[in-house]
Amino acid sequence: MGGNRSLAKRRKRSVAICSFVFLLPVLILLFTFLLYPIIQTFINSFTKWNGISADKVYNGLFNWNKLIHDTDFWRAFLNNVKIMVLSLVIQMPIGILLATFLDAGGRKFNFFKVIWFLPLLMSSVAVGYLFHYALATNNGIITAISQLLGGGKIDLLGNQKTALYAVIGVICWQFIPFYMVYYMAGYSSISEDIYEAAIVDGATRGQYVRKIALPLLVPTIKSAIVMSVTGSLKYFDLVYVMTGGGPGTSTELMATYMYKTSFVTYNMGYGSAIAAGMFILITIIAALIMRVMNQGGDD
Repeated sequence: MGGNRSLAKRRKRSVAICSFVFLLPVLILLFTFLLYPIIQTFINSFTKWNGISADKVYNGLFNWNKLIHDTDFWRAFLNNVKIMVLSLVIQMPIGILLATFLDAGGRKFNFFKVIWFLPLLMSSVAVGYLFHYALATNNGIITAISQLLGGGKIDLLGNQKTALYAVIGVICWQFIPFYMVYYMAGYSSISEDIYEAAIVDGATRGQYVRKIALPLLVPTIKSAIVMSVTGSLKYFDLVYVMTGGGPGTSTELMATYMYKTSFVTYNMGYGSAIAAGMFILITIIAALIMRVMNQGGDD
């Protein structure tokens, strides 16, 4: 018995060492590219630094105090919240509808799968440039259609009242295919036997979707909502290319404000405080949403 126990101990130790060896490269990469930058950002947020010179001057809570009272930052945060809410309202239902349509059609609708997925294959920078010119006042598509119908020029990106909503429309156009595919994967995890049993019991396709498929998709919907929320709070590239945060500050987001502060005005200390503030806000909001969604259930 003693020999068996000793052998089991050695085997357990060998497995632990082997697991550590295989996990070590991943842990190193996570620390180097995830944990260390976060720690360094928080450290820099307590300094006055231009991001170029070797001299960092510790200035205590000055940057954080400035951030708390910075109306431009909170205006940018509010713009992020608008994108978050409207992305959920637009992207989630349309993504589910498209996935339901494609799931019902099976292979016959493969053509639609390819066509609808195309926007996601384009980089956000390319999409930003495309719509920057497509929505231009002078030669844009919307203006051309308006003039064709006898109207005047339409300036969506240059108008402070419409610029943010034009940007949100482009964001939804690009990312709805992602959620469509995500929900299709959720549909594929539902056993075909469940659908067949529902049809045998006399359920229509609509009843199956409403009363069986959608409840089974709840875990998928929850994770999609969390991804949409975190993504909406850290948008940068598409918005920066389309509007640069303008006109004025109407489309300024936390990420674009951080970029301008850090790399345009070379105030890396305060830019780090903005980045750290973003990290805290995104973490809190994502945690609250997950808590709310998980209330009343274990999924």
